[in-house]
Amino acid sequence: MSSISKIAVVTGAGSGIGRSTTWALLNEGYSVVLVGRNIDSLKKTLEEVEDPNKRTLLVPTDVGDPKSVKKLFKTTKDRFGRLDLLFNNAGISAPSIPLEELTYEQWKNVIDVNLTGTFLCIQEAFKIMKNQKPKGGRIINNGSISAHVPRPFSSPYSATKHAITGLTRSTSLDGRPYDIACGQIDIGNAATEMTTSMEEGIIQANGKIEVEPRMNVENVANAVVHMANLPLDANVLFMTVMATKMPYVGRG
Repeated sequence: MSSISKIAVVTGAGSGIGRSTTWALLNEGYSVVLVGRNIDSLKKTLEEVEDPNKRTLLVPTDVGDPKSVKKLFKTTKDRFGRLDLLFNNAGISAPSIPLEELTYEQWKNVIDVNLTGTFLCIQEAFKIMKNQKPKGGRIINNGSISAHVPRPFSSPYSATKHAITGLTRSTSLDGRPYDIACGQIDIGNAATEMTTSMEEGIIQANGKIEVEPRMNVENVANAVVHMANLPLDANVLFMTVMATKMPYVGRG
């Protein structure tokens, strides 16, 4: 299926999974709007990308800010005229400390980015996708393994990722009349800057510190592209892609 001229918005495009997915979508022929708080990080994503046809657009955005998100999608529509894919990838975590020691600000920061930010982007994407011609589009949410089972001392992150599962289901249901498909990719131990500590060992449910295997982040990007390239009458509602030997099955 050709994806030439399809328009994608990727949040958290300045590093890790977002960066790798941006590269994969560009290789598939998509035009990509790179979204993140730090313009320098977004520029770094494109350092090794040749873009003679100007298929990229950098839009610094705070996904937790409604005004910033509205500006993002208006800019996207003004530049490209439509939207075919939204990859809700932006996410942060709080310090790995007991939940009773977390501050309100630490809790709220994670909620604002991971959950409210995802909702705000879905809301603005809906407004474009349901009214464009041809109508419809696809939304993919980064759910994480933590959408199913938590790690120790991860209550804000795990709470948001569990909530993303409900939001994915609601979005999939509400998008049906408008040919808007929504799915979720749950990722485990992709080799990014966020998971470097796994090489030295991280805390397990039994309190022990153990090294965990990681996988190449390109595997995640390829999985997102697979989901994105399906026709709109087919949908991967949930996909789990993970390092084969990570301690996920039976965690806890």
